[in-house]
Amino acid sequence: QVQLVESGGGLVQAGGSLRLSCSASGNIFGINSWGWYRQAPGKQRELVAAVARDGNIDYADSVKGRFTISRDNAKNTVYLQMNSLKPEDTAVYYCTVDRPFVGTSWGQGTQVTVSS
Repeated sequence: QVQLVESGGGLVQAGGSLRLSCSASGNIFGINSWGWYRQAPGKQRELVAAVARDGNIDYADSVKGRFTISRDNAKNTVYLQMNSLKPEDTAVYYCTVDRPFVGTSWGQGTQVTVSS
């Protein structure tokens, strides 16, 4: 089993920045990819960004050019740098890891609130 702990959420004004962190512990062998999802009130959970083991990165169109996902393999940590935040970025952000034969594991989520 893998444990994911997110941090870095909070309240920020529109145009501001936040950096989310997600540290993994436990059975972290063989992680195929790391991801960040978010869920706003009344909306479906959506993929924000993901980084694969080979370094391939995907972003949601809505965050391209503003958000950057990165990972520190030595620390088993993935980051999401969020710049030029907008009120529509307000959501609970979840960290995920995908492992073969296990599937997706989720963190507990961290709230990001962007005020206008």
